[in-house]
Amino acid sequence: MGRHDSDVVVVGAGPVGMTAAALLAARGVRVTVLERHTRTSDEPKAISIDDESLRVYQWAGLAEHILKIIVPGTGTRYYDATGRPVFQTRAAQPCRFGYPFKNPFAQPDLERELAAHLRAQPNVTLHLGTGVTALAQDADGVQLQTTRGPVRARFVLGCDGGRSTVREQLGIGMTGRSYGDAWLVADLLGDRHDERYGMHHGDPDRPHVIIPGRDGRCRYEFLLRPGEGEPGVRPDLGLVRRLLAPYREVTPEQVERLVTYRFHAVVADRWRVGNAFLLGDAAHMMPPFAGQGLNSGIRDAANLAWKIADVVAGRLAESALDTYETERRPHAEATVRLSERLGRIVMTTRPRVARNRDRLISAAVETDAGRSFFEQMRFRPPHVYTGGLLSGPRELVGVPVGQPRVFDAGHRRIRLLDDALGPGWSLVGVGVGPADVRRAAESVALLSPSLVQVPIDDRMPAAGDLTALIDLDGRLDAEFAAYRGRLVLLRPDRFVAAAWPAGQTPDLTALHLAARPATAAA
Repeated sequence: MGRHDSDVVVVGAGPVGMTAAALLAARGVRVTVLERHTRTSDEPKAISIDDESLRVYQWAGLAEHILKIIVPGTGTRYYDATGRPVFQTRAAQPCRFGYPFKNPFAQPDLERELAAHLRAQPNVTLHLGTGVTALAQDADGVQLQTTRGPVRARFVLGCDGGRSTVREQLGIGMTGRSYGDAWLVADLLGDRHDERYGMHHGDPDRPHVIIPGRDGRCRYEFLLRPGEGEPGVRPDLGLVRRLLAPYREVTPEQVERLVTYRFHAVVADRWRVGNAFLLGDAAHMMPPFAGQGLNSGIRDAANLAWKIADVVAGRLAESALDTYETERRPHAEATVRLSERLGRIVMTTRPRVARNRDRLISAAVETDAGRSFFEQMRFRPPHVYTGGLLSGPRELVGVPVGQPRVFDAGHRRIRLLDDALGPGWSLVGVGVGPADVRRAAESVALLSPSLVQVPIDDRMPAAGDLTALIDLDGRLDAEFAAYRGRLVLLRPDRFVAAAWPAGQTPDLTALHLAARPATAAA
């Protein structure tokens, strides 16, 4: 194939593709982004972004830009068959990851911010109006045939949606089901709703969802009865007015988007073939009732981008990229199942099922345990990894560390944890001295981690050249409470990769570290 035009080609300039490109660019990777459309989307398809995703944008240097376009949301309120509010979901720990929990936004705004950011990066090339027609791989990497000529790269990321050309070229199928029910989605302007939470109405006669946005935007979703509409056929405005009658009037110029569609609950059979990967809707599609479609794709990008960057930089072996599917597939599949269950329970059209649902939930929320189960969404699958790029006791690794505000003793500043740790790997000594951290750093020198002390029990950090972070409100101590007296190796995505007692030598073979150069071994 000859030389590479880029380290990575991203196919698809939707939110997931551009997020992956921004994360790669932030870590010095050369990226080409290809998009068959001639401009970013002007349709508000995705509509909710969560705290984990906002943290990902912080890593790409984009958080402040994205905060400008969101409503800082407070969760979702659920209503029973009679229209009575039953419970409202909220974050179990507000701002645990540094940002508000569940935030409405408009996809066109997000895509414009992402595209503007990518155009300003010297190591990113963004080609709109460029479709992919063929894909071939050999030992040197990947070659794409496009409508503007061939493009060569070491890796390709298929972020090109549910009808992915990359997935088709790789011969990968999808397993799952598509639902027969048709839903009408109306994105409207000039709306009076100003709530900072979404509303799910479990009326079996007409299940529907209302999600207020910024500047008078609002999304309405209604389950259609047989004969009222077909997917792909634009709904009649008369039907829309009839469905909206309990809430508002609507004129044609107030309609931003109006579609009818069916939901899919499918997962790609493989997420990697050679040096080609699938992310976002190309890898998994789910009903919208958990609000996790886009957020799952952003998690894909957050998991894979730093691994590719470390392979390109020679820190990790290429085998580390196999852990992308190992880690992400179980959570994506569990999230698809959750979305299906919520749809069946919350949006049932069977009055008897709705009555039983309302009776059971009403009784449950009268108890402390039941209320916390629903309000803190303990029914959501935990975002943890049980296999992959991990080494150490199962109860200590594969879990994310939150992002409290900390006092950076070296810079004498209050900062978010990730800003204090820096963009790469981190080796954190929890209640251990700087000499222990330096000795442990020899085991992971190839990763060039930042070296960090977290003193405990309200102690001052020992003087030294390590980054020392001091707890301000109990939240830093809480995040590292299980690791007292240990060294903690944090991955760039802030999951715990390894943890071991001070003074011991860790076994890091499962981390897929690159082979040391012969000169270093000598």
